[in-house]
Amino acid sequence: MGDSPHYDVIIIGTGAGGGTLAHRLAPSGKRVLLLERGGWLPRERDNWESTAVFVKGKYRAPEFWFDKHGNEFPPEVNYYVGGNTKFYGAALFRLRPEDFGEIRHHGGVSPAWPLRYEDLEPYYTQAEHLYRVHGRHGEDPGEGPASAQYAYPPVEHEPRIQQLSDDLEKKGLHPFHLPIGVDLVQDADGRAVPSSVCIRCNRVDGFPCLVRGKSDAQVICVEPALEHPGVEMLTDAHVVRLETDTAGRSVTAVVVRLADGSETRFSADVVVVSCGAVNSAALLLASANDRHPRGLANSSDVVGRHYMRHNNLALMAVSKEPNPTQFQKTLALHDWYLGADDWDFPLGGIQMLGKSDAEQIHGEAPRWAGAVTPDMPFEVLAHHAVDFWLCGEDLPTADNRVTLDADGAIHLSLDEKNNIEGLKRLRHKLQSMLGHLGMHEHHLLPHSIYLHKGMPIGATAHQAGTVRFGTDPATSALDVNCKAHELDNLYVVDTSFFPSIGAVNPSLTAIANALRVGDHLLSRLN
Repeated sequence: MGDSPHYDVIIIGTGAGGGTLAHRLAPSGKRVLLLERGGWLPRERDNWESTAVFVKGKYRAPEFWFDKHGNEFPPEVNYYVGGNTKFYGAALFRLRPEDFGEIRHHGGVSPAWPLRYEDLEPYYTQAEHLYRVHGRHGEDPGEGPASAQYAYPPVEHEPRIQQLSDDLEKKGLHPFHLPIGVDLVQDADGRAVPSSVCIRCNRVDGFPCLVRGKSDAQVICVEPALEHPGVEMLTDAHVVRLETDTAGRSVTAVVVRLADGSETRFSADVVVVSCGAVNSAALLLASANDRHPRGLANSSDVVGRHYMRHNNLALMAVSKEPNPTQFQKTLALHDWYLGADDWDFPLGGIQMLGKSDAEQIHGEAPRWAGAVTPDMPFEVLAHHAVDFWLCGEDLPTADNRVTLDADGAIHLSLDEKNNIEGLKRLRHKLQSMLGHLGMHEHHLLPHSIYLHKGMPIGATAHQAGTVRFGTDPATSALDVNCKAHELDNLYVVDTSFFPSIGAVNPSLTAIANALRVGDHLLSRLN
C-alpha cells in the first residue's frame, strides 16, 4: 500500500459495480483503493470442468447463510477479483423503459424508479461498448431507444439455434440475438477467427473463462484501472464495518480484516460500498453505532429490506434432432415480457442457457429419475438437449430481507411464491410450442443445477434491492446519485440500489449506473 492510509475514494468490492466505478475514476489521477474480500481466481483446468464448477461448487464461497426458519444453506456467491461476473453468463440486457415506471403485476406492484430510462440510456450505450457487448439494436420490437448501435455484431446462431429462431418466427414471434459480452471476432460463417480471444466454446455460462474471452469486471475494468498510478488494490481484505465521526455524518474509517486475522483501518473522502445486495446490506447493518442504532443509512428501516432475486426457471428440452451446438447462448425472446393476448400482466423473458453436458446431466440424475425414457443414456440426452432460462420479475416486499443475528451471521428471509403466476404461464407458453420447435413435447425438465440444486433461496446470482434509492429519505436509503441520505460521503454502487428488478439480468444496469455515479463523483471530487 501507499505511504498514507487516506485516499480520495475507497471502493469495497470489485464486481460489476465496484470494478466498473474504479475504471471510470482511474484516469482522473485521484487516489483510489479497491478492497476485495477474495483473491485472484486461480487459472486452472477446473475452471472449465462441469463437475468442479456445478456439481461440487468448487469456487463458491465456503460459507453458509440462514433462511427464515434458521436452516443453513450455501449461497451462490463467489469472492474473487471481478466478483460474481467471473461466473456470470455475460448476458447484458437493458431494462425496458416501462421497467422504470410503475408496473402492475398479478402478484402486486413493481414500483417506479426515481430516474427515467432516458437518464440512464447514454450510460447503457457506454456500458455496452466498454463490456464488448455483441448484439443488434432493433431486433427486439419492445426494447427502448438506443443512441448508438452495439459496437460489435451479434454472435451468430449455430445451425440448431438458427432453426429454433426460424421456427419461432414462423409462430409470429420476435426472437432476437441475445446481447452478450465476449471478446469474439467471427468469420463469415460465425466461427472464431484464429486471432479471436473468445473461442466460441460451451463454457461461457456459469464458468470462469480460462482464455479471458468473457467480459468480466476483472478483465474489462479492474486490471486496466490498476495500470493507473493512483489506483491500488488489496485482496483478501474483508471489510467488517464502517466507522463514523461523532456526529454520524461521515464515514471516517473502513475496518478491514486481513487474511491473517488482523485488522487495519483505511480512510477516504468518499467510501463506496459494492459488495452485492446481501453483503452490502449486511455491512451497513453491522456498522450500527450510537448515531445509527439500526445500521448506517437506515433511519428509514429499509436497509436489508425489499430483497429481490428474480423468479427463474432453468429448463432443458429434448430435441428430436441432435443439438451439436457449442455456443448456445445466442437467442432471446421477449414477446410476453409485459403481457400476452390471454393475460394482462407481465410474464417475463426467455433466453438460451449455456449448453448442458453429460456431467451436468449426471448431476441431475436423482432429480430426473423416471422423467426420460430409460433407453436414452445421459450422453445421448446431453447431445439432444436444448437449454432455456425463463426469467420473471420478483417484486420488492419489505419482509424479503437481510438481517444479522447476534453472531453477525446473515439471515435471508424470502417468500418463494412471490409473483410466480406469470412465470408459470411463461413455462406453459414454451411447453405448448415444443412440438412446433422440433422437440419432444413432454420432456421439459427442470435444470436445477443452474439454480443451486433446486434451492430457490440459494440462487442469489441475480440479487438486488436491500439499499434502494429514491427521493424520499423516509422510504429509501440512498438519493438519486446513490449517496446515503444520512451520510455525506457514503455511496452504494451495486444492485442494492434497485427499487425493482425487471425481468432481465441486472448486470448491465449495475454497470451503467456505476458509470453514471462515477461521473457524479468525478464532478464532486473536482
